[in-house]
Formats: sequence, structure tokens, C-alpha cells
Amino acid sequence: MTTIKIALEWFLNPDHLPFIAGVYTKAYESAGLQVELIEPKEHYDGFESLIKGEIDIHVNEPLHLFEHYFDRIQSIGCFFETRGGVMMKQSSMDKLKNNMPIKITTPASNDTTNTIGYEILNRYAKKNGFVISKENVEFVQTDFYHLKNLEQGDYDGAWLCFYNFEGIEAEYKSFPNTFIDSLESPYPNFSALEIMTTKDILKQKGDAICDFIGVTNKMARYCQENIQDAKNIFYAYSKQPQNELMDKIIEDTIPRFETDIKADMTRWLELCKFLKDLKLVDISASQYQDIWAIH
Repeated sequence: MTTIKIALEWFLNPDHLPFIAGVYTKAYESAGLQVELIEPKEHYDGFESLIKGEIDIHVNEPLHLFEHYFDRIQSIGCFFETRGGVMMKQSSMDKLKNNMPIKITTPASNDTTNTIGYEILNRYAKKNGFVISKENVEFVQTDFYHLKNLEQGDYDGAWLCFYNFEGIEAEYKSFPNTFIDSLESPYPNFSALEIMTTKDILKQKGDAICDFIGVTNKMARYCQENIQDAKNIFYAYSKQPQNELMDKIIEDTIPRFETDIKADMTRWLELCKFLKDLKLVDISASQYQDIWAIH
């Protein structure tokens, strides 16, 4: 058996169902793999663990490939992509359009995420013929409970929303909102999860990682073809109680999985340019290419 340690980007959730299904059904084990899923304490822990060689794979949003670039990082491919962006309370849209001060709840407030969140709103404003000022948009670090914060707190919007979670929850609760994603604002979508390793690990465990990708593709197809089984697997593995909202989240999430995971140098090229234009990353063309190059 070859051990494959995977550091997730956040807490275990339906976005990770192909991995969960592979472990639960013992499909990885049948392929000679002992897969361990690790929940991080902080969002970026996996990058440090990759550098130290403490894990074999990290999954995170593709923008962090560039933000946390280090020599010999290797992308294996994207396994999941959804819509993502800023959810605005419908009742606060006039405040946005009139350039009044607004407060945005977010699980992570820092220069990078705040700059991107503002730029999404700024591009939306320009597209729709109005102007907003950066000093009028305040990002407040809270937690992942976006809808709860919008319903109970003094917030006008929520940033770092995934449609398969917050969008579906808002639909379920009939919560009036405008979901400002890349369909509404002209910016490259990055609400996806990329599988990352290092070139050193790939040399050591290349065959095992290829087997891991093959099984993960099969598990994504299995979930798509057996949605009720996928729900049962998620609840059994996560120990979460079954509920109607989570059922709907799982149903929306499953079709978003890739079933032919492969490294794609062109997929995030516009995203990298977007981040460079905002002066959030400083990565050369050769460094970008090297993320996908097999040495």
C-alpha cells in the first residue's frame, strides 16, 4: 500500500465527495492506496505542509497556486469548479449603486481577498453604469456562515461565496439577493479546486498519484450516476445528520466534478493575468509554465 496524504483547503464538505467516496468504498484501497484526508487549521496550511514534505497532495483554489507559488510546485489538474463571488442582500443593492458605505462579511479578510472582493464589485458597477469607492466597502472577517451573518448581522453582503453552498441555501430559504459572480461581473472565475503536489513527490510517488487520479475520476462518475448513494456516503463518512438543505447542496455539487482530471496550462492563464494586473502576485511566464511542466 502507498500512503497518499491529502490536505484539504477547509473543513470536509461535499466538494470533496470523490475523495470521500474513494475512501469509503475502499476503491483507493483496491488500487493499492491508503488515502488520508486532512482538515487544516488554517486555509493555507497545505502549502507549508507541501514545502516540508509532510503531505503528498493539497487541494485549494487555483488563485493560491500563484499567490503561494514556490519552486517545484506542481499542478495535477482541477477536479471541481462552481460559480463564486459576492452575495449582496437585495435590500442593500441601492446602497451599493449609490456608493454608500457597505459592510461585507467574509471568512478571510486580508489584502489579497479584500482587493479581489472589491474588484468584483467595482467591475460589476462599471458594467452597470455606476461608480463605487474603495473606502466605502468594508470587509469584516467572521466565519463561513454567510447566510446566518446576512440574516442576523449588520452586513450588506458576503464575500467568498460558492454558489453550490450559499447560492443554494439562499434559494432554499428564499433569501432575496444578487449573486455577483463572473457571469455578472467581468473577471475570470476562480471558484474551483486544483489538485497540487510537488515535482519531488511526483518523482517519488508518480505511479501512485496517477492511480489516485484514475480512481478519483471513477468516483466522480460514480457519484454523478448514483446521487442517492453519494448522499448516503457523505453522511456516513462525515457523521453529519441528513437534512434537506444539505441534500440540495450535494445535488448541485455533484455535476460540477471533473471526470477527466488533467493538468491544463491554459485554464488559469487569464486568472493569473487578473491577479498580476491587481499587483497581487508577481510570477513570471516561465514560473507560470513550470507549475504544469513535468520534469
